[in-house]
Amino acid sequence: MRQSNYDKAPETHVKGFDDHAWDGMSAITLKLQNHIDHDQQQRRIVALECYPGVVESEIVPSLCEALNPIHVLNVAELYLSQKEVEQKIARNLTEDRVRGIMTNFTMDEFWSHTAFESARETIDSISSGIVFIYGMGASQVTDYDCLIYADMARWEIQLRYRRGQVANWHAENFGEDFLRMYKRGYFVDWRIADRLKQRLFDSIDFLLDTNELGHPKMITGSAFRAGLKQTVQQPFRVVPYFDAAPWGGQWMQAVCDLDPEVPNFGWCFDGVPEENSLYLRYGTTRIEVPSINLVFYCPLELLGEKVHARFGKEFPIRFDFLDTMGGGNLSLQVHPTTEYIQEQFGMPYTQDESYYILDAGEEACVYLGLREGVSREEMLTDLQVAETGTKAFPAEKYVNRIPTKPHDHFMIPAGTIHCSGKNAMVLEISATPYIFTFKLWDWGRLGLDGLPRPIHLQHGAEVINWGWDTPQIEAQHVNPCETLRETPEYTEERTGLHEREFIETRRHWFTGTVPHHTEGNLNVLNLVQGEAALVESTSEAFAPFVVHYAETFIMPAQIGEYTIRPYPNASEQPHATIKAFVR
Repeated sequence: MRQSNYDKAPETHVKGFDDHAWDGMSAITLKLQNHIDHDQQQRRIVALECYPGVVESEIVPSLCEALNPIHVLNVAELYLSQKEVEQKIARNLTEDRVRGIMTNFTMDEFWSHTAFESARETIDSISSGIVFIYGMGASQVTDYDCLIYADMARWEIQLRYRRGQVANWHAENFGEDFLRMYKRGYFVDWRIADRLKQRLFDSIDFLLDTNELGHPKMITGSAFRAGLKQTVQQPFRVVPYFDAAPWGGQWMQAVCDLDPEVPNFGWCFDGVPEENSLYLRYGTTRIEVPSINLVFYCPLELLGEKVHARFGKEFPIRFDFLDTMGGGNLSLQVHPTTEYIQEQFGMPYTQDESYYILDAGEEACVYLGLREGVSREEMLTDLQVAETGTKAFPAEKYVNRIPTKPHDHFMIPAGTIHCSGKNAMVLEISATPYIFTFKLWDWGRLGLDGLPRPIHLQHGAEVINWGWDTPQIEAQHVNPCETLRETPEYTEERTGLHEREFIETRRHWFTGTVPHHTEGNLNVLNLVQGEAALVESTSEAFAPFVVHYAETFIMPAQIGEYTIRPYPNASEQPHATIKAFVR
């Protein structure tokens, strides 16, 4: 295991807006007092739009004290009852503990018509003074003079669920089973809020960063939009987050310099804009925003015309880490086929993926595909028995166990039974719908919450590709590598993915400068070998960008030509990147 200078807090320094940021509630309220016209002869409407997970009680009293409004409206008073909302979204939530169906509801479908109209009439009757409207949907009640958007990163929302600090939107389910809370957030709350947010980007006067309890920060809307636009003009990294797992290992603890008091870290999301956040630096103030904002606001610049045309405002490629070094096997699992995920869950595409092995210890292996001659009925029967807890599932009787070493690459198109074994460090390169994993067998262990982890054998049995057995796996799924170009300074290889997957990957081994071009396509890369590398623009369109070992970084489609070379004074050993893009 190695040490590294992995950066856990990458930032984008936004130029020209240092005086557009305020740190702490005192500075925030003073700015808002000065900004909003307090002419008592005029009516001024201030809307505080809140993303689900924002603790409104932390900011609303201070804002009310500063603004001294003549009328205050909490839009929660205008919603349908909690019971009515639950009835509307019941089909989206399903009875499953983990998975639901993606909602297409919009905010306007959850108002009580009578209460909404009454509130508007009251506001219309007010001719002077400040009217303060707050909560999710505040921007929709009436025209406003000032819009403040209180934003929230999804990882922080999840932590607040776990700590019992927040409930789901318009619910009182504090401390409910985390998986069910996350499911409602993922399939319902965040989707409704995101549809609304996308309509408001150009109207936001001030953005509130409410990710740190007790320490809000604020920037102007123009500074916020400038930060997003600057980010897509250069290489950038999202803010990684790490989490423990029942099978978690010790590799990331050392390499990424994580808390040694935590028993293990199994997960790291290092390149998942759907979940990660961005740090934007304005002078001495650092603002955290969800990185999905970048996809929503600058999709063409980030994704490129062809990727945007195909996926819309979705970031289709995901890089994350799975650490079993000194830990245990991942759950034996399978991902749904495209038609299954469309029919059952309303998702447009599925989670095809691959495992790129960053590091491997003693007896490291990957379980991948079926052994030749496996009986479908016999295997499903053994899985059903294992689910009852009366007998362990004999995994190696049915599934190929393939020894692995660093830089091996395994293709895992949807329908392939798979999991990483213990003592492996996996860079998972996959399509983004990451929540759709059907666990078939979890080696008889409990989750970190002390409960059995959900098994989805009924779903899994419907999507297993029974034709992908040993000969097929060995021929198409294990280290498909083709050398495309060799020069004295670098070698370029095609390392996958499977023909059923839309992601193409290229590995470059280099001791000198490697030319790259986005070709109008999103590029996601990781430095899989070497201490550090320098990413540079051939036209000096962006400042040189340093990446360190194991860091994932994103090259927006609009960048075009760029180069990567070993960082000056780095070791002379060959460096290597793995690059993914949409075919």
